[in-house]
Amino acid sequence: MRDRAEIKEECVEQCKQVFDPEIPVNIWDLGLIYEIEVYPPMNNVFVKMTVTAPNCPVADTMPLEVKAAIETIDGVGDVNVELTFDPPWDKEFMSEEAKLELDMF
Repeated sequence: MRDRAEIKEECVEQCKQVFDPEIPVNIWDLGLIYEIEVYPPMNNVFVKMTVTAPNCPVADTMPLEVKAAIETIDGVGDVNVELTFDPPWDKEFMSEEAKLELDMF
């Protein structure tokens, strides 16, 4: 059986493979992922995420991309992705690397 922390780390790596089509930074570094939980014994995964704005054109499809990316991880059970706007996304959620990439200092 796989360790929860290992699976969570792989979930983060998969989130780093998903990009907002209008921004050249992955959704993890953009700070769009608020929470990742792995629940034993089936290693079901829950992800709480947001988008940069409620009227974002990929608000319907991006959670599906995240779900599909995490479902590729060996040993993961069901994947549930919840889209939230509370708290609203802010550029302060971005990693330092993302801020540098987008010249937002």
